[in-house]
Amino acid sequence: MTTQTNGTTTRTPAPTVWPAFQADDAHAMIDFLVDVVGFRRTAVYPEGELVAHAQLDWPEGGGVMLGSRRETSGVAPGIASIYVVTDHVDEVHDRVRDAPGVTITRPPSDTGYGSHEFVMTDPEGNFWSFGTYRGEPS
Repeated sequence: MTTQTNGTTTRTPAPTVWPAFQADDAHAMIDFLVDVVGFRRTAVYPEGELVAHAQLDWPEGGGVMLGSRRETSGVAPGIASIYVVTDHVDEVHDRVRDAPGVTITRPPSDTGYGSHEFVMTDPEGNFWSFGTYRGEPS
């Protein structure tokens, strides 16, 4: 992304921080995030019946990484909390609100800090916030 301010052009670097989590059924979680939520399937590396690694990109930038639950990793499925920036909050809400296993924990609303957002839990219990707040400039 390129931004111009006061005659100075700056380029935002590619994302280098990726939320990562595990799923009890990684194949189903990938299908849900792609087919219902709107992520793009970028890479999925199977390991037998499991998913060793998957990268799902968000159309507006960034993405998530996930894989099948590993007993040795210490990261249990269903405990992630992920914020996704989007200019299409209401459209994402409308796509996910009736999906099996989804619970809308906060419907679309405006916040005191200028964001329009909603919060849901996915079929494995992870919290996802979708909002227009892009963070403060560095």
